[in-house]
Amino acid sequence: MNPLNLLSSSLGRRDEVPNQELARSIVAKKNMEAVAELVANLHNKNKAIQSDCIKVIYEIGTLQPKMIAGYAKELIVLLENKNNRLQWGAMTALHCITSEDPAVVHSALPKILLAADNGSVITNDHCVGILVELCRIEEYSSRVFPLLIERLNTCPVNQLPMYAEQALEVVTPANKDIFIRTLTGRLGKMEKESREKRLAAVVRKAGKK
Repeated sequence: MNPLNLLSSSLGRRDEVPNQELARSIVAKKNMEAVAELVANLHNKNKAIQSDCIKVIYEIGTLQPKMIAGYAKELIVLLENKNNRLQWGAMTALHCITSEDPAVVHSALPKILLAADNGSVITNDHCVGILVELCRIEEYSSRVFPLLIERLNTCPVNQLPMYAEQALEVVTPANKDIFIRTLTGRLGKMEKESREKRLAAVVRKAGKK
């Protein structure tokens, strides 16, 4: 099976269903040759193929992260790509494999943070997800949690409640004070009452940790 023939663009489709079906098929068959072919074509001259390949790769990562974990370095390179689709797709895939290869992902944090600073909402969403996953690992928690706090302190108010809820999972008695201070400092600045209530709820829960 040549996976390129089954991509949405190759089938003349404008939706993502063929890409999702391809990912499920590759995972079901444990087809590592297909994964390698997809990675190789992330630099295909055809941008539609590039986009489809990264879509299939992170869909595989969602289902079976081990199958793409060996390509972390190739994904990290894409964070500097001018094609926004490849950039946020790579960040999505890296989020999928953070728990599989935390050392490589941690070493790439400068590039990950820079890509988030200059990237889309999706890029930032997955950057925060990566930081949370790294904070779950004792070896990295003390160094990465301040970076997570920085994100909470500077992210757009629209994203803050969601990010705060995710970060709450890695709040401990040792770091809860800075977490609570950061969120309390942004209370009263939400554009919607529902977001304000969500943020206040996170602060209350953090206080009980």
